[in-house]
Amino acid sequence: MLRDPSFPPIHYYPWPTSGNQCGAWVVTRYEDIRRVYEDNDLFSTEGVAQFQALAGETWPSIPLGIDPPDHAKYRRFLNPWFTPVAMKTMEPRIRAIIGEMIDAFSARCEVDIAHDFGRVFPVKVFLDLMGLPFAMFDQFLAWEWDILHEPDIATKAAAVRSILAYLRGFIAEKQVAPDGTLGSYIANGVLDGQPLNVEEVIGMTWFLWLGGLDTVASSVSQMYRRLGMDQALQARIRDNPATISTAVEEFLRVQPLVNSGRKVKRDFVWHDVAIKAGDWVSVYNTSGNFDPAQFPDPRRFDPERQVNRHYTLSGGIHLCLGAHLARRELRVLLDEWFTRIPQPFRIKPGTDTTVTPGLLSIRNLPIVWDVA
Repeated sequence: MLRDPSFPPIHYYPWPTSGNQCGAWVVTRYEDIRRVYEDNDLFSTEGVAQFQALAGETWPSIPLGIDPPDHAKYRRFLNPWFTPVAMKTMEPRIRAIIGEMIDAFSARCEVDIAHDFGRVFPVKVFLDLMGLPFAMFDQFLAWEWDILHEPDIATKAAAVRSILAYLRGFIAEKQVAPDGTLGSYIANGVLDGQPLNVEEVIGMTWFLWLGGLDTVASSVSQMYRRLGMDQALQARIRDNPATISTAVEEFLRVQPLVNSGRKVKRDFVWHDVAIKAGDWVSVYNTSGNFDPAQFPDPRRFDPERQVNRHYTLSGGIHLCLGAHLARRELRVLLDEWFTRIPQPFRIKPGTDTTVTPGLLSIRNLPIVWDVA
């Protein structure tokens, strides 16, 4: 329907969207989405993913909730932890976590790839990076679920208050006993010659916590669902490991998880529609990633697609801070999986494979394989 020439390039969606309790203008075409991500003079991230406001907090999520020019200094402060060079340093630890987990279940010839593996390994990597204790794993996921998926505002607010109280205690501990983790780096951070203030520290720590728990987990589940249902694709990647990098990019393209929102800074007219300052615009990545004007034959999964500038990990200056980490984790996962479990796997008979795009859209996905 969105590709029908008669469907308007911009339309109004009157229900809450993009984490805001209000309606939004929705754009569905790749070039329009790119404009929203890249035109920082017209579109703002002020108030985006501002769940902390439910607990009465007024500081922004950093760096997402900061517009230029200040946005650049916060990215500059955090970027050294997420560069390709930093990911290369992290890769041995990522491989060790994945390898240990696969070896623990490989002989059973069965695993719930969503619940017992996909939701666990990327969180282990993230908690290691931040210096947060794995003992809090289940509680962290419970709080995050309530914040992102629970419709009741009171439940959301209670979860926000709980995690912020925890993170403030965590920050205080790192300030007393600094170490080599990202959490400590932020807690004791210095920017432009000045120590980070209290709101900057909690704004960064909160934002990384919120974004670090389920993006890769969701991608793993959807990736294995497709592989388990398409034996030919699975064999093609297994037999040609050189295609893993482009295959991961294609998995990301066809599995967009979040449709971002931006706040309009001033009145303007777009596609003959009058947009007002203060309105919200939602970019429908779920459509843009399949725009035939950008992706030839977009409904075909091509593990060797060479030009693949999708928006699953956002775009513009607010490109996902952890994009390199997410890609590295998925590439290492496929490499280690096909090395340690070379036999084909399939989804366990009787499993409900229904899925809708979004975070944590697959809670359980048992897969099985034959004894080698």
